[in-house]
Amino acid sequence: MLKLKTKQQMSESMLLAVFLTLAGGFQDAYSYNIRGEVFANAQTGNIVLLGQNLAQRNFQAALRYLLPLTAFIGGVYVTEWVHHLWKEYQKIHWRQIVLLAEAVLLIIVGLLPHSMDVPANVILSFACAMQVNGFRKFKGMPSATTMCIGNMRNATALLCKYHITKDKVLRKKSMHYYLVIFIFAVGAAVGAVMSMHVGLRAIWIAAALLFIGFVLMFIKEDLEK
Repeated sequence: MLKLKTKQQMSESMLLAVFLTLAGGFQDAYSYNIRGEVFANAQTGNIVLLGQNLAQRNFQAALRYLLPLTAFIGGVYVTEWVHHLWKEYQKIHWRQIVLLAEAVLLIIVGLLPHSMDVPANVILSFACAMQVNGFRKFKGMPSATTMCIGNMRNATALLCKYHITKDKVLRKKSMHYYLVIFIFAVGAAVGAVMSMHVGLRAIWIAAALLFIGFVLMFIKEDLEK
């Protein structure tokens, strides 16, 4: 059977997913290790810590988790507006605008001293929300580059279905998800090590990964039909 190849934008390519997932893991490790044990991406963890501090009446500590949560909501909201306003623009993909804005925000975070950890975490959560809302699937499969729980569920469910049906396509999709989880772990490990050795400006490494993703999206990849 003859397969035709067309060109498509790389916003859902696996190569882009690698860079974004590395950056996602890096950001969580950075915010937790360098910016006062607050998660940039894992808002479930922040909600747990928020509830715990409220229960203990540690209201000042609770604020450290409430503000990033609010910023995350704001990041999702702003990304929807970016999509609405720029989705028909031809010269640049609206997701590239999201990536470029996120990279700039991470550069700003690297300039903030420890005395501004709270604003830094607010900016980080806002930036991460833009990424998670702007990039929701790769290779046609729903996938997250900033958290793992959904990917773990999808990977294991597909693996089970493969064992039931022996459909190799399901196995391939399952391995795709497990690969993304592994890449996230690598990004987190690198983020932890670099944060300890480089300090506050280590986040610029994540910004560089996002900028590479921004550049990659100018390239059209082959799509078989």
